[in-house]
Amino acid sequence: MKRLNKIDPCIILLLFNRIIDSWHKAKLKSMFLTNFGNIRMIFYAKRNLLGFLVCISILFFSSIQAQTSGCKTVVIDPGHGGKDPGCSGSKSKEKTVALGIALKLGKMIQDNYKDVKVIYTRDTDKFVELDERAKIANRNKADLFICIHANANNSSSPHGAETYVLGLHKTADQKEIANRENAVIELESNSEKYKDITPDKIIGRAMQLSVYLNQSILFASNIQKEFKKLGRTDRGVKQAGFVVLYKTTMPSVLIESGFLSNASDQAFLMKAENQKKMAGAIFNAFKKYKEERDKVATAIKKEAEDKVVEEVKKEVIFKTQIASSSKSIETKSFNFKGLTDVERKKVNKYYRYYYGKTTSYKEIKKKLKIAQNKGYNDAFIIAFSEGKRISLKKAINLAEN
Repeated sequence: MKRLNKIDPCIILLLFNRIIDSWHKAKLKSMFLTNFGNIRMIFYAKRNLLGFLVCISILFFSSIQAQTSGCKTVVIDPGHGGKDPGCSGSKSKEKTVALGIALKLGKMIQDNYKDVKVIYTRDTDKFVELDERAKIANRNKADLFICIHANANNSSSPHGAETYVLGLHKTADQKEIANRENAVIELESNSEKYKDITPDKIIGRAMQLSVYLNQSILFASNIQKEFKKLGRTDRGVKQAGFVVLYKTTMPSVLIESGFLSNASDQAFLMKAENQKKMAGAIFNAFKKYKEERDKVATAIKKEAEDKVVEEVKKEVIFKTQIASSSKSIETKSFNFKGLTDVERKKVNKYYRYYYGKTTSYKEIKKKLKIAQNKGYNDAFIIAFSEGKRISLKKAINLAEN
């Protein structure tokens, strides 16, 4: 049976660019200079469209491949760190709260799921650039990216927890949060690498990652439900243009665990036992996510295996040819020495008579023995694939594989 080998997306893109370049060069040879500007604009528009479709295809097939493997690798990203403290309360820093919750969450996953690899973008008080956080997840082909933060506001009134997925902000508050979390860019040595991340690019990126969006939203919704069970104020699931989510290529969420600018939230989040409760809530949501993801992976794998067995059975059929005649003989047992289930098929000018029909070479050999014992000493085994006769050697090889 034929199998498709895995194709590296980079190879697809390389071939795509080479094809496009060859088209472009061919155009240059025949175009008039007066039309150059218009033709070039049309060309680039088509190239961008085709490039977008190729990327969508790669992400789609990557998502299918990821789903079939279940949830095996989780990257946990404690926000800020080192020279970047994040937001601050009167007695607390975001980087400390985020790290506390993240480490406790990671330990819970490791203790309960030996089949899951947990990777931290940082496990100490150190500075990690935004794009490097995403690269860690992408390099390790993570099945889930969990980014943990804490919030702040000019007013001390806002409180509660909220979880974000990638998208455009819909309120001024969401925009302010995204801007604050993205402000760490100014502390990096090369902030210019982010200048192309525009609202249009975020929309495009969200479309590209739409294969993961439902999973991200589902996970985020479960997180908020678990926070609510703790008695935390549920501020809902929202969208905003966080750079770290923009750069990842897997289901990803960013959790704002509470407002350090609110006295009650700050007091809650500063305590280790409460950080453990928050980590436990996220873990419970992860547990549901993993169960669903693994269930889908198992179902897809089983369906694929069943399909393989079905295709093998359809692809290779063995029969025993017991006779050939120019006359059409009724396929009754008394005409064939007591053999039942004899099949008649006209091939050119002759009728051929087959006994036994099976996908198993072992079984057809038994049928051949029965036919020979009935007196059909010249009987022999033949094989068919997709309705056409093939060599016995090839059929045996296909059946075994």
